[in-house]
Amino acid sequence: MPELPETGQTRTQLVQRSLDERPLGSQRVVVRLRVRRYFCDRKQCSRKTFVEQVPGLTEWHRRSSTGLTGWLRSIAVELGGRPAARLCRRLRLAAGRTRLIRLLTAPPVQDRAPRVFRVDEFAFRKGCTYGTVLVDVEAGQVVDVLPDRTSETFAAWLKEHPGAEIICRDRATAYTKAIREAAPDALEVADRWHLLQNLSAAVEKTCHQHRDCLRKHARQETEPTVPEPVLIELPVSALPRTQIIERTRHRFEDVHRLLEKGWTISAIARRLNLDRKTVRRFRDTDLDELLASARERRPNGILEPFKAYLNARFAETQGQVSGTSLFLEIHERGYRGSRQVVRKHLAALRASTAEPVRADIPSPRKITSWIMRPRETLTESQDQRLLQVRLTCPDITRACDLARTFTDLVRHRRGYLLPEWIRQAEQDAPKPMQGFADFLRQDLDAVTAGLTLSWSSGVVEGHVNRVKTLKRAMYGRASFELLRTRILTQP
Repeated sequence: MPELPETGQTRTQLVQRSLDERPLGSQRVVVRLRVRRYFCDRKQCSRKTFVEQVPGLTEWHRRSSTGLTGWLRSIAVELGGRPAARLCRRLRLAAGRTRLIRLLTAPPVQDRAPRVFRVDEFAFRKGCTYGTVLVDVEAGQVVDVLPDRTSETFAAWLKEHPGAEIICRDRATAYTKAIREAAPDALEVADRWHLLQNLSAAVEKTCHQHRDCLRKHARQETEPTVPEPVLIELPVSALPRTQIIERTRHRFEDVHRLLEKGWTISAIARRLNLDRKTVRRFRDTDLDELLASARERRPNGILEPFKAYLNARFAETQGQVSGTSLFLEIHERGYRGSRQVVRKHLAALRASTAEPVRADIPSPRKITSWIMRPRETLTESQDQRLLQVRLTCPDITRACDLARTFTDLVRHRRGYLLPEWIRQAEQDAPKPMQGFADFLRQDLDAVTAGLTLSWSSGVVEGHVNRVKTLKRAMYGRASFELLRTRILTQP
């Protein structure tokens, strides 16, 4: 309550005041008070009139009790504007979205940065616009949210909030540039999860480059031992007119038609609603190769191990076999797919448009998962198949050995062995692994700190998921300031 003017200079008046209170069951509760209103007769006084407040019940400029205001603020923190207003109507609380949003106020940001904090990005719109979230690693709380991920914005924040000693980050060069400019004395720590993710990408790229080795080895093994009855050679007169093949053909034509008109890659991507990398791939790749890749992505992989048997039975009966009988035969041999898939394959055999039986080759992603996982978690069959892959391709074997060695360095925090690992990778490793090693050498201090110290980004990922949830619920209809307020307001 403000100080009362001097005695003899005030007048009082009893007034009635109504306050909304928390509902009782399904009934709305209204508190009616008789309080004193004071009037000041002194001309030089800035406050002409004011009403006395009841501690714990009323606040200045509020038409609801403090308890109800706390309820509404909590609902607004969790749900935002319109969803919170809908819930308030169900709870018999008189509050619109505008009133609820006005209750949200962002807490002030401290003048000094936390001693240890993590900087990470999140997407407003994936591939287009990004923001930055700063998290106090020791306290596990969000410190601030920035509207973009540029080095200038982050550097300006670091200059305004000095005091950071350890900054955890991923491989984003913008953050590295800002730290070296605005906080050169801070210790940079590369995130271990992102290092393993980059390593996994290098291993998968190596497996992609040497997939022909696996196909050649598989053909050499299957040619001498053809199962009985002998498989027939199925002529393929034309590509099957599947949805993905037709879409690939039309997309190739659209991209090249716009290229002939002089359109840029970015303009084509916006016109066809595609990613720029997809447009570039359709520009630089032959149509036959694109169609072959589209055929390999057909969603019939569950039938693939049984196609050799189906083709043999089709040849043995000269096509006089029903799809139901073939389904029952392969069902006894372990097939767990639908009957319709078998009938479609039988129809393709009769129309001479069926795909030839491909060798059972594990995909690059599956090989990568076997390599990156701990050995004790692999089943016996997975371990045997990985061994066959290693015996087939020396480059994949070398990538596997290097990946497992680096994973051991990460899990046991043996950062002092990192220079030796980089030297070995740069000598005789496949190209993708050499590129990964070159990246580590360029950021050697931060990576060594990440493989030595205990700080990581585990606590940050949970906050990033919360940011994504809030953003998808309201961003696009509301401003960045409201999103920042909801992120900083702890529930």
